[in-house]
Amino acid sequence: MKIGIIGSGDVAQTLANGYLAKGYEVKLGTRSAEKLSDWKEKAGGDASVGSFAEAAQFGKVVFICAFGAAALQAIELAGAENFQGKTVVDVTNSLDFSEGVPPKFTATVGNSLGERIQNALPEAKVVKAFNTINRTTMIDPHFGEETATLFIAGNDANAKAETRRLAEEFGWEVEDLGGIEQAFFLEAFASMWVNYAFKYNSWTHAFKFLKK
Repeated sequence: MKIGIIGSGDVAQTLANGYLAKGYEVKLGTRSAEKLSDWKEKAGGDASVGSFAEAAQFGKVVFICAFGAAALQAIELAGAENFQGKTVVDVTNSLDFSEGVPPKFTATVGNSLGERIQNALPEAKVVKAFNTINRTTMIDPHFGEETATLFIAGNDANAKAETRRLAEEFGWEVEDLGGIEQAFFLEAFASMWVNYAFKYNSWTHAFKFLKK
């Protein structure tokens, strides 16, 4: 299967490397292909680099890994028509670092970044996922004998099932929280994760959902 990734930073490259190792073809979308030349050379023949539009066209599933609100601009540059009918995995968070750290949480109920992305892509099936963790645990959710929980949210059952399968390939336990409106709470979880990280200078923690 082909995976397109909108973004070229550490998170995008981590997911790309993880899925390349699983046998997928992956294209990273970026404004500047030159800065990914070293990554492409090391990543192998199933890895490629292109524009945002080319990455969106390429992927059967498309991950949005652009930073915060810049994701909406990246989607606009990619062209909404290139996401039509596809599962779009939203890895973004509503965090504002303009006044330093820890960042401000900017989402409001009904206006999370996940919901704004779904509104910008009405013909796509957006699933919020992979946003409440650090890139270091993104493709390795195991903590000794424990496995961390990945929360997802979205309106389309098939898209969530596809996202679940992709997450389970890395070993995640997946919990479905419901519709895309639940993206607000996932983004709030991410803000809590970040605040803890800055307070304790610890960057490898993750959430575990326990049920009786």
